[in-house]
Amino acid sequence: MAIQTVGVVGCGLMGSGIAQIAAEAGCAVIVREVNDALLAKGKGKIEAFLKKAVEKGKATADQMATTLSRFTWTTNLADLAKCDLVVEAIVENMGAKQELWKFLDGVCPAHTIFSSNTSSLSIGDMAACTKRPDRFVGLHFFNPVPIMTLVEVVRTISTSDATYQAACEFGKRVGKTVVTAKDTPGFVVNLLLVPYLLDAIRAFEKGVASAADIDNGMKLGCGHPMGPLTLLDFVGLDTTLYIADIMDHEFKDVRYAAPPLLRRMVAAGMHGKKSGKGFYDYSVTPPVQAIRP
Repeated sequence: MAIQTVGVVGCGLMGSGIAQIAAEAGCAVIVREVNDALLAKGKGKIEAFLKKAVEKGKATADQMATTLSRFTWTTNLADLAKCDLVVEAIVENMGAKQELWKFLDGVCPAHTIFSSNTSSLSIGDMAACTKRPDRFVGLHFFNPVPIMTLVEVVRTISTSDATYQAACEFGKRVGKTVVTAKDTPGFVVNLLLVPYLLDAIRAFEKGVASAADIDNGMKLGCGHPMGPLTLLDFVGLDTTLYIADIMDHEFKDVRYAAPPLLRRMVAAGMHGKKSGKGFYDYSVTPPVQAIRP
């Protein structure tokens, strides 16, 4: 089935990026947010990203206008009834996601494929609350979506071959390299990334080295583009803790157990770059180490 109209529920950091690449790939895109203010904020993010591309000569003004013309903005979930594919990018809360899918299952036609951009929650648990588990799949994009070239297609035990193939084709259409993962917490990337990030916190917590030396060690010694503590600040320490707790609950493996320092930092409001302070203090340039272990 050719996917022509894409619905995106949630127009925050991830949702706006997903909506943008779908529109750039030629799809009609219906974006839904809970109120007009959030819709305007999401639209502003997309316009700013496209404008910057024009300023850098990576796109033309006509291309930007064409992309923007493909959007429909709404606060009404029922407007997604005309979609071939719906991508959910709302809060990482299973109850909220299941409530959304139950509603959409009642208004979308039988051919509509449902997908979630969750990074840690079970796709199968979402699919189970609908009457179309065979047409449910995970589409996990990475931030910033227009730049990162990977998407994880997550296949549950109920996902049909046709749905899986359609999801893979959509991923390729929007310019991503597709990797397939089974429906297990963390999929491929976070399954391997989270223990690495938590181990970096433990090393810092033990006083093995300073934040800068840990980061430079991994950048220069292993060729990583960004050190683990800097990456934690960019991902968000609160987000990392949330994902780690989900994976720890699922696997009962000490590798996913959050270090005490991570919990203390999150409790103190030190969530990383978005809060101005994490392992580094971003109120100064260049950022400096914010805490001692």
